[in-house]
Amino acid sequence: MADKSQHNAYWSANLRIIGISLVIWFVCSFGFGILLRPLLSGIKIGGTDLGFWFAQQGSILVFLVLIFTYAWRMNKLDREHGVEE
Repeated sequence: MADKSQHNAYWSANLRIIGISLVIWFVCSFGFGILLRPLLSGIKIGGTDLGFWFAQQGSILVFLVLIFTYAWRMNKLDREHGVEE
């Protein structure tokens, strides 16, 4: 990757993936687990309300999915820009 425009395109795509991942994580952990918890209290999942589930379990599962999705997307981005290992 000798070209500066390719370098900038790579990092721009990388930062976009990171930004989207952080927004999803924030919405699931802080949004659903704290801010929207009273609205989600009527929905039951696994014997408890959905807001409590997101605060205790859901945000962790979403985070794990985001880790694997990020790794998959970065491997694809690396191949597209010729910087794979």
